[in-house]
Amino acid sequence: MAKLKIIVASTRPGRIGLTVGQWVEAEARTHGGFADIELVDLAEVNLPFMNEPHHPRLAQYVHQHTRDWSAKVAEADAFVFVMPEYNYGYNAELKNAIDYLHNEWHHKPVGLASYGGVSAGTRAAQMIKQVVTTLKMTPLFEAVSIPFVHQLVTEDEGLAANGIMIASAKAMFDELKRVGDALLPLRATQPAP
Repeated sequence: MAKLKIIVASTRPGRIGLTVGQWVEAEARTHGGFADIELVDLAEVNLPFMNEPHHPRLAQYVHQHTRDWSAKVAEADAFVFVMPEYNYGYNAELKNAIDYLHNEWHHKPVGLASYGGVSAGTRAAQMIKQVVTTLKMTPLFEAVSIPFVHQLVTEDEGLAANGIMIASAKAMFDELKRVGDALLPLRATQPAP
């Protein structure tokens, strides 16, 4: 059964990305379409800015942190990027984590759970689609977009999700599973990284 990696993009001190990521993880578990679900926090992965001497498509990694990141991404069948919007775009740490690898991303679907102010992170979500399609990933139309996210965070309960967010998450996970299953034959024929 499918393996899902939920990647928390924000690494900023005082961030709420981890809170949003934990809510996304809980919704994925409730959904039940994935056998293995892992919340991956880029703050813990702690990749330095690209320090590999070879192009990622060659998979000639010289650093252990890259080999570890490669293994984690390679084992996934699908992703959700939990991402903030910074100045109309996605954050540098997410782009760095993506750019470290190449083949490991191929033929895998990605759902986007964006958050921010009035735009709900949708401008960042739109921008990252250009990047992931270059890596042969399939970004989904179904997404979770959370406007005014700070108003929904409580100290006791984490993220106080509303019905629209819950319905959006379910639709995203339904499609993530469907597209992931459809892409499985392509992943099965590609060489291991």
